[in-house]
Amino acid sequence: MAAYRYPQLLPLLLSCVCLCGFGSVLGLKPVSGPAELPNPPNPPVLRAVNPPAKDAPAAAAAAAGASQPRRATSWKLSEEAACQEDLSRLCPKHTWSNNLAVLECLQDRREESEIAPDCNHLLWNYKLNLTTDPKFESVAMEVCKSTISEIKECNEEERGRGYLVSCLVDHRANVSEYQCNQYITKMTSIIFSDYRLICGFMDKCKEDINSLRCGSINVGQKDVHSQGEVISCLEKALVREAEQQDHSYPIKEECKRAILRVAELSSDDFHLDRHLYFSCRADRERFCRNTPAGEGRVYKCLFNHKFEEAMSEKCRDALTTRQKLISQDYKVSYTLVKACKVELRKHRCNLDASLPRAREARLSYLLLCLEAAVHRGRPVSGECQGEMLDYRRMLMEDFSLSPEIVLHCRTEIEAHCSGLHRKGRTLHCLMKIGRGDRSTAVDGICQSALQTLIQATDPVADYRIDRALNEACESVIQTACKHIRTGDPMILSCLMEHLYTEKMVEDCEHRLLELQYFISRDWKLDPTLYKKCQGDAARLCHTHGWNETSELMPPGAVFSCLYRHAYRSEEQGRRLSRDCKMEVQRILRQRALDVKLDPDLQRRCMTDLGKWCSEKTDTGQELECLQDHLEDLVSACREVVGNLTELESEDIQIDALLIKACEPVAQAYCHDVADNQIDTGDLMECLVQNKHQKEMNDKCTVGVTHFQLVQMKDFRFSYKFKMACKEDVLRLCPNIKKKVDVVLCLSSTVKNDTLQEAREQRVSLKCRKQLRVEELEMSEDIRLEPELYDPCKSDISRLCPNVAFGNAQMIECLKEQKKQLSPRCHQRIFRLQEVEMTDPELDYQLMRVCKQMIKRFCTEADARNVLQCLKQNKNSELMDPKCKQMITKRQITQNTDYRLNPLLRKACRADIPKFCQPILNKASDDSELEGQVIACLKLKYADQKLSSDCEDQIRVILQESALDYRLDPQLQMHCTDEISRLCAEEAAAQEQTGQVEECLKVNLLKIKLEACKREVLNMLKESKADIFVDPVLHTACALDLKHHCAAITPGRGRQMSCLIEALQDKRVRLQPECKKRLQDRIDMWSYAAKVAPAEGFSDLAVQVMTSPSKDYILLMIALSVCVLFLVGLLCGRITKRVTRELKDR
Repeated sequence: MAAYRYPQLLPLLLSCVCLCGFGSVLGLKPVSGPAELPNPPNPPVLRAVNPPAKDAPAAAAAAAGASQPRRATSWKLSEEAACQEDLSRLCPKHTWSNNLAVLECLQDRREESEIAPDCNHLLWNYKLNLTTDPKFESVAMEVCKSTISEIKECNEEERGRGYLVSCLVDHRANVSEYQCNQYITKMTSIIFSDYRLICGFMDKCKEDINSLRCGSINVGQKDVHSQGEVISCLEKALVREAEQQDHSYPIKEECKRAILRVAELSSDDFHLDRHLYFSCRADRERFCRNTPAGEGRVYKCLFNHKFEEAMSEKCRDALTTRQKLISQDYKVSYTLVKACKVELRKHRCNLDASLPRAREARLSYLLLCLEAAVHRGRPVSGECQGEMLDYRRMLMEDFSLSPEIVLHCRTEIEAHCSGLHRKGRTLHCLMKIGRGDRSTAVDGICQSALQTLIQATDPVADYRIDRALNEACESVIQTACKHIRTGDPMILSCLMEHLYTEKMVEDCEHRLLELQYFISRDWKLDPTLYKKCQGDAARLCHTHGWNETSELMPPGAVFSCLYRHAYRSEEQGRRLSRDCKMEVQRILRQRALDVKLDPDLQRRCMTDLGKWCSEKTDTGQELECLQDHLEDLVSACREVVGNLTELESEDIQIDALLIKACEPVAQAYCHDVADNQIDTGDLMECLVQNKHQKEMNDKCTVGVTHFQLVQMKDFRFSYKFKMACKEDVLRLCPNIKKKVDVVLCLSSTVKNDTLQEAREQRVSLKCRKQLRVEELEMSEDIRLEPELYDPCKSDISRLCPNVAFGNAQMIECLKEQKKQLSPRCHQRIFRLQEVEMTDPELDYQLMRVCKQMIKRFCTEADARNVLQCLKQNKNSELMDPKCKQMITKRQITQNTDYRLNPLLRKACRADIPKFCQPILNKASDDSELEGQVIACLKLKYADQKLSSDCEDQIRVILQESALDYRLDPQLQMHCTDEISRLCAEEAAAQEQTGQVEECLKVNLLKIKLEACKREVLNMLKESKADIFVDPVLHTACALDLKHHCAAITPGRGRQMSCLIEALQDKRVRLQPECKKRLQDRIDMWSYAAKVAPAEGFSDLAVQVMTSPSKDYILLMIALSVCVLFLVGLLCGRITKRVTRELKDR
């Protein structure tokens, strides 16, 4: 029974009544006291405040019975006939002698227990007498004397109308006197049982009660004992009005204030909210049996169990109504007001004159104000923060407590989120569609309401506020974030760091991203960021002029300002503090996981996302897609994507997915730069350089390559290149943005300055160094060179469909299939080879395959002479076979066209136009000459007509091609079939010792193809000019050369002539092998002279000078000349004599 819930109140009130001299009213004997107080009120007479409409006879009978003359000192409620039956049925016998105990017992009866109408009416008149009788009022004046004088409003109330007691009830929170407080508490329980007993309430809300049909104020039309239902009806109407746009029956402002005031006054004791009390009595016993009444404790306990399965729907509805009132006016919460009273005053949370009073009283406004104080580091007591936490959790659990959500998101809730009311599921459903695409996006007003709610609840400060998130992510927190204190703001950051990892579960991932979408739109919602950056924001972004709780701050504006300053150099000035920069980097890395977490990016790129990236829904794909279509984006989207990409180039750790994928290779090869707080592009450069290490996985390779491809779109996207070359670009390559074009522009400038031997390079040294890095990176993947990749796309799909990009494999494939390429692709590949031969460092495959050999043989060689060095050491026993094979490939390429051999081109720049101009006239600039020019020069070498520099280079080529027939493109082109037919075994051996050439020479008579025969004859002719050109003969005669021709200078056939003379000299004994090989050569040359006679006098002279019988031939020619001379002299004398005789006649 309720009577026992106030055991400490009854003795005090009874003693007060006795002192007042009307103990008879309560059925007690008077006791002496220090003061003479007025007599008690008369027994209740049924004064109809409003005339009865029905049950009038019964009421009259009750009135008659109640007003019969009796002694005032002995009147008791239990003796009244109207209530005797109910009393004996509902109340214990020991309470019958105490009128107030009887009153409490009957007021707090069980819901299913009905009380007779006459008894109801009798009780109400009794209570009305207590509150309005001047004599009873005098008790209040005596007990609360000092309190009345302190409370101005109560001191000025007119006496005798019952207003004084109601006023004291209104201000009971300010009552400090113990006896007065106990008295007022008891009177409160009496007054709140009927709205008509609350001072002024009936006057203020009479019209609204009637218009809203909340019940009649006439006695008899409704159970007057349960008039708390009227207040409940008004409260529900007040809540409903806030949740609906069309206000059919708008409640008057003064009634609204009265309703909220009643709710506020009943906030400490749930008995005073009569509707809630009757609705939740059973639930209170079930969930809060041990929770003492008073100070809002029962309310709080019931709130915490609101969504329990065992909670009755009627109680849950009553609690929800109560919570909705709290959300409209925070003062309806006794515990919150009590705990935060000092903070509210200190931080001026209810003194914002620029906002209307209704807005100021909102729970969300209060929470925003106090949260701002906490974020700014201002003192807020632990008790107050605990209350804030409870109410923030309450708002997150039940969307219906936020009238703006109910009002503005009704359509979305009905369409997408019905049936998800409990535990915050509806809010997360709304957040899910709020961050979705246009087809399911929420209305702008609903979006704003959601944002306001997230700001008010501030779930980042303590993830437990969001029950749906807490339940979904509990397992992840226990494993991945167990090192962080429970409730710490960094829990959410930890969860973001483990997004898309094996520790993350799908449900947690969804809830986390739904919440982060709204958090990312207000920088203050991240308490760590706010704490570390509030000074920087005020200094750099001028946030000090914005109200912390206003809605005037543009979404994402402050954070955009912060990250613009985060990566400024010292020269640019106005940089962020170190702590703030680290926080900005942390947020940027989290936002990079999803484009929707970047408000500016999503807003500007919504159209482009739908147009270009609708199918790119996997993690990180949307941003990659926007970067891939950078040129196609609208200007606003292109700008924000460009800015973000530029930031990533400076600090690639912003791309958290890439960094996570590349962690193994970064730890193995880039640990010295990966651990740096400031990146400046070093980490990405290291990843590119180690892209093909065994620790590199597919995800990392794809990510690094994608970033390289994106960098090609704008030189600003390569941070180190931008910083090193920005001044050079502005000066030498203005109006060029694409990185590949900038690199070509600067490279051409460097090349021209070098060729012209300019006194001073126009490109700065630091830019030239970084330019070299960029050129090397571009050589690794054909896609990084659009001018090469675009013309060759069809050839790639046709000729190299199964070859992977990267590691220059695709370029190598195209080089090997060069003869089958389309004209445009062939032309580009030829130009690429020309550049690579000039600068072998740009030949990625050569540098990769021969990396160790370069370190072994060519450490002191100039970078541009690396290939030449490798060629010189090609036949070393220490040479790696793979590298040797690669060198041979490059030699074959060089010999196809003199333009691919920079040394030859330079040495023979005068000889080529002199001797080979007809070949040049027939060819175009972009077509390959298939070794024709080099073949021409070889013949002139045999004729000993070349300049010394050109002769040296041709000799090297002849020596190389003599060992490997593949290095002679003309021979290979014309003799392929003959080699297969006659020298298949030698060709299959692939021994680069000249065996194939020797086979062709030996089988010269069997060769059927004239073109091939001509090439073999040319070989024979070339070998006469220098023994080094004939490796088989040179090997056989090496000892004889050393013994007999050591003093003879090599070249121009001198050593060959020395050996032939030694062969003819019977006194000289040559090695058998040398003698045999040399005799074979003489026979071949003789045959060659017959088969291929001299084409002119010059060829004849060369043949004579290179013939083994040179001396004999010259002697015979000299004798012939002498004979002719003598004959001429003789014939001349005869002719002269005849002519003179004719003249004499």
